[in-house]
Amino acid sequence: MEQKTDLEKAILVGCQTTNEDDLRFQYSMEELVSLTETAKGEVLLSVIQKRERVHPATYIGKGKVEELKALVDEMEADLVIFNDELSPSQKRNLSSALEARIIDRTQLILDIFAQRARSKEGKLQVELAQLQYLLPRLAGQGIAMSRLGAGIGTRGPGETKLEADRRHIRRRIDDIKSQLNVIVHHRDRYRERRKKNKTFQIAIVGYTNAGKSTLFNRLSEADSYEENQLFATLDPMTRKVILPSGFLALITDTVGFIQDLPTALIAAFRSTLEEVKEADLLLHVVDMANPDYFQHEKTVNHLLDELDIKDIPQLTVYNKRDIQHPDFVPTAQTPTAFISAYDVEDRNALKKKIEELVIEGMEAYSVKVPSTEGKLLSQLKNETILRELTFNEQFQLYECKGYSLRDHHITGQLQKYSV
Repeated sequence: MEQKTDLEKAILVGCQTTNEDDLRFQYSMEELVSLTETAKGEVLLSVIQKRERVHPATYIGKGKVEELKALVDEMEADLVIFNDELSPSQKRNLSSALEARIIDRTQLILDIFAQRARSKEGKLQVELAQLQYLLPRLAGQGIAMSRLGAGIGTRGPGETKLEADRRHIRRRIDDIKSQLNVIVHHRDRYRERRKKNKTFQIAIVGYTNAGKSTLFNRLSEADSYEENQLFATLDPMTRKVILPSGFLALITDTVGFIQDLPTALIAAFRSTLEEVKEADLLLHVVDMANPDYFQHEKTVNHLLDELDIKDIPQLTVYNKRDIQHPDFVPTAQTPTAFISAYDVEDRNALKKKIEELVIEGMEAYSVKVPSTEGKLLSQLKNETILRELTFNEQFQLYECKGYSLRDHHITGQLQKYSV
C-alpha cells in the first residue's frame, strides 16, 4: 500500500480568464486535483486568480506569485502544479521565484502516461511526447541530462552543455520515431489482414475514467487493466466479442480522452487512435454519474472531429446508470443505450443494440444450402447474422435467412444458393 508520507505535497494554481465560464473552470480545477492524486501527489490547497488574460511572464500576477512563494515556504510544498501549459519563459521565471518544482498540466498528464504505459509502443510514445515537451524548455532549468546519456563523446569542440543536451534529445527523438515507424507498419499489416478477412470492428472511445475498460472486459471477457483512475488504459487492446446471434466481431479498447489533451500527446498517440479510424462502429462511453458528463461528451466528439472520424456510425453508451447524476439529461445526437457495465442484463441489451446497428450496414440474404456444405453453414453462424435456419428433409437442404456484410467474401459465395 502507498504510504501517505510517500506522497509529494502539491499546491495547485489556476488562472481563470474573463472568457472562461465559472463552471468549466471549476471542473478543470477539480480534474487537476484528480490528475494530481492519480500521479501520487497530495493536494495541499488550490490558488485561483481571475484575470483578463494570463500574465505573459509569470502566468499569474506578480502579487499572486509573492503570495504563492509565502505559501510554498509555509506549507513546505514539494511542487506547484499549474492548470495550463506554461510557456518556456513562464516556467523559467516561476522556477527562479519559487522554492519548489514547477510543473504544468501537460507535464502532469505526461507523468501519468509514463506510469501507465505497459507496451513497448506505449512507452516509446510517452517518451517521445516528454522529449518534445522538454526540448524548448531546456534553457535555464538546470536539468541534469545524464540520465539521457549526454556526456563524454557526445559533444563537439566548444559545444556548451545545453547544445549537447539539445543535440542528444533530437537524436533520441529521431531514434524513437524510427522505432515507432516499425511498430506502426507492423500494426498496419495486421489491420490490413483484418480488413481482408472483413471482420466487423468496434472501437470503444470516451473520456478518461468513463468505464471503457470495465465494459470492454465484460463484453469480451478480456483482462484489460481497469481501475477507478484517470488514464488506466494506454495501450490499445483488441479482443473478440460474440453478439447474441453468434456473429463474431472485434472490439478495441482505447486510451481515454481528456479536456485540453496536450498536442504532443495527440500526435504521439495518433497511431493508437488509428485503431479508431478503422472501426465500423464506435461505442462512445459517457459517465452519467459525473457532473461534467456533458463537457466530457463534447470534448470526445471534438477530438473525434479533429481525428477526422466523425462519419463512423456511433452508439452513445451512457454508463454507471445505477449511480447517475441527479441533473443528468441525455444530449447525444446518435442512438443511445443506458447501462451499468456490471449489470449482465444491461450488457445483453447493449449487445442486442449493437447487433441492430451492425445489421443496418448489411444486406439480407435468403439461401438454400446443401447439407454437405458444412463449412459454409458454420461460417454463416459466425460471420453473418443468422436469423432463421430450418432443415428441409425432402431436399436435404438448409433454408437460411439472415444478414451479411456487403463486401464480405461470404456474400459472393451465397449468390449461387440464393432463393
